[in-house]
Amino acid sequence: MTTIEEPTVPPPVRPDMRALVRELATARRRAEDGPGPDATRAQRAKGKLTVRDRLDLLFDPGSFREIERFRRHRSSGFGLEHRRPATDGVVTGWGTVSGRTVFAYAHDFRIFGGSLGEAHAEKIQKLMDMAAAAGAPLVALSDGAGARIQEGVTALAGYGGIFERNVRFSGVIPQISVMLGPCAGGATYSPALTDFVFMVRGVAQMYITGPDVVRSVTGEDITHEQLGGAEVHATVSGASGFVYDTEQECLEDVRYLISLLPSNNREPAPPVVPSDRPDRRCERLVDIVPADGARAYDMRAVVEEIVDDGEFFEVHASWAENVICALARLDGHVTGIVANQPAVLAGVLDIHAAEKAARFVQMCDAFSIPLVTLVDVPGFLPGRDQEHGGIIRHGAKLLYAYCNASVPRVQVVLRKAYGGAYIVMDSRSIGADLSFAWPTNEIAVMGAEGAANVVFRREISTALDPEAVRAKLIEEYRTSLMHGYHAAERGLVDDVIDPADTRRVLIDALGTLRGKHAQLPLRKHGNPPT
Repeated sequence: MTTIEEPTVPPPVRPDMRALVRELATARRRAEDGPGPDATRAQRAKGKLTVRDRLDLLFDPGSFREIERFRRHRSSGFGLEHRRPATDGVVTGWGTVSGRTVFAYAHDFRIFGGSLGEAHAEKIQKLMDMAAAAGAPLVALSDGAGARIQEGVTALAGYGGIFERNVRFSGVIPQISVMLGPCAGGATYSPALTDFVFMVRGVAQMYITGPDVVRSVTGEDITHEQLGGAEVHATVSGASGFVYDTEQECLEDVRYLISLLPSNNREPAPPVVPSDRPDRRCERLVDIVPADGARAYDMRAVVEEIVDDGEFFEVHASWAENVICALARLDGHVTGIVANQPAVLAGVLDIHAAEKAARFVQMCDAFSIPLVTLVDVPGFLPGRDQEHGGIIRHGAKLLYAYCNASVPRVQVVLRKAYGGAYIVMDSRSIGADLSFAWPTNEIAVMGAEGAANVVFRREISTALDPEAVRAKLIEEYRTSLMHGYHAAERGLVDDVIDPADTRRVLIDALGTLRGKHAQLPLRKHGNPPT
């Protein structure tokens, strides 16, 4: 009888945990290294940091926790099936900034030019949902070439999901966009929907259509920088609130801004123990601000004198410079400051100034940051360009923002406060909780010269010496209706104060109002002017 031998079956290979851990470490390192040294050298040759360098600058050392590191796209066609790098061109996760949790996503330009595909978008959308659920700020480090053309409509749908979340979480968590590379087409709308936009000169651009399309359609020959560079958006379009020469400076100020903002709309902005005395007198103010309303001065010097340690963080410093919008601390508490700037266009309100201030007021109100308004305004800028450009609509934006704001609001009238511009700059009549004025205040429908020319037109025109009569009537009008106590006598100013006491008065007022609770009417939402 023949014996048939059973084939030898090799024993099962038991997994070696240490080998698997070593394999994991290798895979993680490869994902972090990206596509290789050549791509990294090319990134640095453009004057740009890598995605990991940027995250290291943004977050506290060792605090960043990445998620979906091994995510890859599932697309095929146009060669994509042969190129499936880990991360799919975007790094997502969270860490701490000065000890507070912050979420961030950062495009990796070395992978598909940072372009957005389906998997890329899903990673961002998941992170946005997590940030909102955790009630923590969200930072986007943008360095991408827009939608991934090879993925077609799914890439566009990915952007739609991001835009929808930008809107849904607006006023819920702070959203900050940091532009560190190109941003074209539909991709520009996400930064436009966020609360703050930072840009770096020479490396960041934003535009709907690039120079090639502009050239083919209009014949205009224009460079990337001229069309949508950082300087353009910081000074002309107003799309960027901050501009820097280096990424290091930019990300340092992103960290500083986060320190001034609450984590979400249910928490106050974090206070600090002040090193500046709350009762410090501001004696320099009487020298900074001339009593003569026709003389200019720099309102920044006033703000610097009033706030803690002279430190404030100005938004849109190079755009619509006739109004100042800044975050600062008073007695350690974050405060939003809106102020006319007499050093630029005499401090008048125009289209851009109204837009700039309105958005800032809305942001402060959304995140429960109290508002201080420093008024020295001769009116709205007159002229056909302003009227045809929609100064009525744009001025109404600022009016709407203040009227809608439920945070503590304190107004200080330094000198001129004329006409509708006085009302719009958070007067008592539109809901300011408290209004204070310096002895130099002039609150009136218009300046004495213009008022006299209108009210006393007949008397002046029929006088034997029109100029002498005009001068006499101007002085009479100023004495009767524009003296420093006229508004206080009518209850429209709560107190006339010594300019040197401005800091103390503001700190006391804001401390009193800190527990303010406004009962708003039930509604889905308002319909603000656009």
